[in-house]
Amino acid sequence: MKITRGETWMERLEKFAVDVILGKRMGKRAALLRWFLYGASRIFELMVQFRLLLYRHRILRDHTLGCLVISVGNLTVGGTGKTPMVEKFARSLAKRGRRVAVLSRGYKSAQRPFIERLFERLLGEKSAFEPRIVSDGKSLLLDSGTAGDEPYMLGTNLSDVIIITDKDRVKSGRYAIEKFGADTLLLDDGFQYLKLKSRLNIVLVDYSSPFGTTYLLPRGTLREPVRNMQRATHIFVTKCPEQGMNSLRDKLKELNPVAKIIECRHRPLHFRNVYDADDRRPLDFIKGRKVATISGIAMPDSFEESIRVLEAQLVYSKQYADHHRFSQQEILNMINRSRSRFVEYIITTEKDAVRFPKLDRTDVPIYYLRVEIEIVSGAKDFDDLIDSLCFH
Repeated sequence: MKITRGETWMERLEKFAVDVILGKRMGKRAALLRWFLYGASRIFELMVQFRLLLYRHRILRDHTLGCLVISVGNLTVGGTGKTPMVEKFARSLAKRGRRVAVLSRGYKSAQRPFIERLFERLLGEKSAFEPRIVSDGKSLLLDSGTAGDEPYMLGTNLSDVIIITDKDRVKSGRYAIEKFGADTLLLDDGFQYLKLKSRLNIVLVDYSSPFGTTYLLPRGTLREPVRNMQRATHIFVTKCPEQGMNSLRDKLKELNPVAKIIECRHRPLHFRNVYDADDRRPLDFIKGRKVATISGIAMPDSFEESIRVLEAQLVYSKQYADHHRFSQQEILNMINRSRSRFVEYIITTEKDAVRFPKLDRTDVPIYYLRVEIEIVSGAKDFDDLIDSLCFH
C-alpha cells in the first residue's frame, strides 16, 4: 500500500479498505479479507433489519417535534450529492416563506471535550450541552474544522437558513424550534436516522452506481438492503445522462411503486479562486489549458471526469481519503509538482476548498468548481412538492 506523506494511518487504512471493497486489490490477502467482510456484512444486515423491526413495532419510539421534517439521504456510502440537494431544498423552501434549519451530525468535525461527551452519553436527551450553531441564518459562526465540511459549505452558500450540528438531531431540532423559530427541519444524511419522524423521505440514487457494489457494509457500499427503498417518498436520481434512464426507472418502480422519481444532475456554474473570493471565472476558461486536480472526496473519478468534459488537459491528479484535512506542506507540494509539469491551474472541489490551509504564496492559481443540482426531468413534480409544503 502506497503511503502518502501527511495522511494519517486511519486514512491509509480507509483507502486500502475501499480498494479491497471495490475490487481494485487482487491477490490472496485481498480475497481473504473480502471473504471475511462478506460474513461481517451479513451480520450487519441482520442488525439493520432488526433495528427497523424495533421501530416498526414501536419497541423503539421515534419523536415528533410538531413541525415539518424532511430527510435527505441515500442507501449507499457517499458520492450521491446530498449536500447540493440539501442546499436546493433549503433555498427553495426559505425563498417561499419557510423558516428552515438544516440538522447535520457534523461528520468528521472537531470533537467536543471528553468530559462533555461523557456527560452527554450519561444524560442522553437531558444533556445541558447545546448543539453547535454553524450559522444563525445571518452569519457563519464556526470554521470548517469545528463545524464539519458539509455544514460549513451550506452555511457559506445559504442565507436565511440555520445550520446546526449535533449527533442527537431530536435535540438539535428542538433547539432550532425553540431558539430560532424554525418551522422546517432538513435532515442532512437522514434516511437512516429513525429517531426523528420525517414527513418526507428523500432518497438520492447515483445513476452511475445506483446500488453501489450490491453488498452491504463492510463488504460493500450499501448502508441497508436495496429493498428498504420502499421507505422513500421521493427518489432523486443524480448524475443522470441526457439520453434518459428508462431501465433504472423501471427497477426503482419495482422497489417502490408509489415514490415520485425525479431526474437531476450536477450542473457546473463557474470556477472561484480558493484564496480570492472575488476571482470568479467562467467554465470555458480552462478549455485547452493544462490543469491538475486535487481532491479528498468519496468519488474523485466523477469530479475528474467533469474537468475533462470541460475540455481541459488533465495532466496530473492527486487523490486523498474522503474528508482529508490538507496541510500547508501538501498544498505546496501540489503546487511544486504542478509547476514541474507546466500546469496553468490547479482545480479542486468546493467541499475540499473549505479544508485548504492559508498559504503565503500560490505560484499556480487554485480554483474550485462550484456546482448546483439541476432537475432534468420531473421539474413540475419538484415545484409542486415545494408549493405543497410552503405557506401561501
